[in-house]
Amino acid sequence: MKRVAWLGALLALVMAALPQVAAATDATDRDFIVIAHRGASGERPEHTLAAYELAIDQGADYIEPDLVPTKDGVLVARHENELSDTTDVAAREEFADRRRSKTIDGQLMAGWFAEDFTLAELRTLRAKERLPAIRPQNARYDGLYQVPTLEEIVRLVRAKEVETGRRIGLYPELKHPEFLLQSEGIDTVDLLLAELARLGIAAADPVFIQSFEIAPLRRLNQRSDFKLVQLINVGGGPADEPGMSYAEMVTSTGLAEIATYADAVGANVQLLLELDGTPSALVTAAHAAGLKVHAWTLRKENAFLPPQLRSAGGEGAPGDMGKLAQILKRTGVDGVFTDDPVLLAGME
Repeated sequence: MKRVAWLGALLALVMAALPQVAAATDATDRDFIVIAHRGASGERPEHTLAAYELAIDQGADYIEPDLVPTKDGVLVARHENELSDTTDVAAREEFADRRRSKTIDGQLMAGWFAEDFTLAELRTLRAKERLPAIRPQNARYDGLYQVPTLEEIVRLVRAKEVETGRRIGLYPELKHPEFLLQSEGIDTVDLLLAELARLGIAAADPVFIQSFEIAPLRRLNQRSDFKLVQLINVGGGPADEPGMSYAEMVTSTGLAEIATYADAVGANVQLLLELDGTPSALVTAAHAAGLKVHAWTLRKENAFLPPQLRSAGGEGAPGDMGKLAQILKRTGVDGVFTDDPVLLAGME
């Protein structure tokens, strides 16, 4: 978020910040949900079982795994199908010949891709912190954790549900599903539905499935009753619909169309607040269309906060993320994604 004026009137809005309450309730009962963005990724390397477990311990209502497939059709959790930012693959001599260049969603990318590795090969890699300059404390955990499968994440959630006595939701995102289908012949919609069925997860469970693309959500809507989320960004548009922009999709007409196949929109925070810090019309319009609104992504570090909420110190120093969450809640949003669920869990 680089627009320094995007919350110009922020200080006036936070003077009466709402108090937090102590305990989180079940994900199925919450009016305002806290979604652990890739786990507690402000404190552990993202998309590791350690990050997910810590997020649950901190009271998150949902944990969010980004899903990509292996060569042998197993869904694993990585931010992208390109692996070098979040694993030690670039330092592994035995995989040097796996480096490829691929055009993904119109962008040429070079690196090592999950779909070119079997699960057994992928399991030899170790996770690392994606933002070490901002989160050097997380880099202390580099090399400790494997890339988890969706099955392992579900097993962790079930164990923690028994331990804590509360329901914990899953909020998976399918990454680049149309590229994987069209260019690699891997149908992640099929893989996800089959895996959820195998693991005994039904639409009545606390599950949201999200994507920036449209066609996969339409297919999921036709084939299941899971709650679906259309992700929306500030610029650009869905990769599978090059003639469509996200700006069109957040009009009343666009939101009505989204409501024909999805249950919620996941919106960039900048779409929810005007430049002067007042609420935009998006939440009201989405609710009128019958859609919930979940805001992404709240992070505690100064680098990710508007100037008014930054603290003294560098980009990695913690600012006042909680106040931003309070403001977003007042806009009427139904939940937020955060790297730091400990700072938000239990908000009412």
